[in-house]
Amino acid sequence: MSMNVSVNWDGDDRFKATTGSGFEVVIDKDLQQGPRPMELVLTGLGGCTSVDVVGILRKARQDVTACVAEISAERSDEVPSVFTEIDVKFIVSGRKLKPAAVERAVRLSAEQYCSASLMLERGGVKISHSFEIVDVE
Repeated sequence: MSMNVSVNWDGDDRFKATTGSGFEVVIDKDLQQGPRPMELVLTGLGGCTSVDVVGILRKARQDVTACVAEISAERSDEVPSVFTEIDVKFIVSGRKLKPAAVERAVRLSAEQYCSASLMLERGGVKISHSFEIVDVE
């Protein structure tokens, strides 16, 4: 499966990315008009793993009403300033969610399904995962 993205310089420290699927994202080193490139790496990780977790829970017939991935990261002080540690915390809301099902979904995403997470870990980034369940009526 191939993918493509075009990133075009748009002046100053700003770029416009166009995905192969036709979406545009402004990238800005100085945060004037868009996120920084490394924030987008974390965004990609969050999206990838969230899709997994919600999909696994839905297949397990869990009544999920919301899922938020809160991601924090540390970067090296040296150039290149790569990520050294990333923490992914899921806040999963739903009706009568089984903790074992949520734990399983997070684990399966981290260990088997999330391409972004696995790629970063293979590159030496320490990634930790946790979750919290919010019961809704």
